[in-house]
Amino acid sequence: MTDELRDMLRELRQEGVRSSAVISRDGLVIASDLDAGSYVETFAIMCATLMGAAVTANMELKRSSPEKVTVESSDGKMLIMNAGRKAVVVSVLEGGSDEDAVTKHMAKIAEHIKQS
Repeated sequence: MTDELRDMLRELRQEGVRSSAVISRDGLVIASDLDAGSYVETFAIMCATLMGAAVTANMELKRSSPEKVTVESSDGKMLIMNAGRKAVVVSVLEGGSDEDAVTKHMAKIAEHIKQS
């Protein structure tokens, strides 16, 4: 499954995604297409932590779990999408990327993970 996920992540580059990964909820990399020189372990742990914090915050407000967390900066966005109980899909978008197209592609990856 890892090779298949890696291929699906590489396809995100066509949508303007600089880096992407499938990460377990406890911060382990399942599959990735990250820029060289990235601190993969730190990136993975922090992305899992961001989604975990969003889930906890929503629970405190008696809300359902978030489907997606968005982090915006001056040079782009990072999207962290729920992929079931055990994983998240993360994409780092370049400025000007089509967020809707990326979100749809990420949703397909998330669904694939949920079905596995």
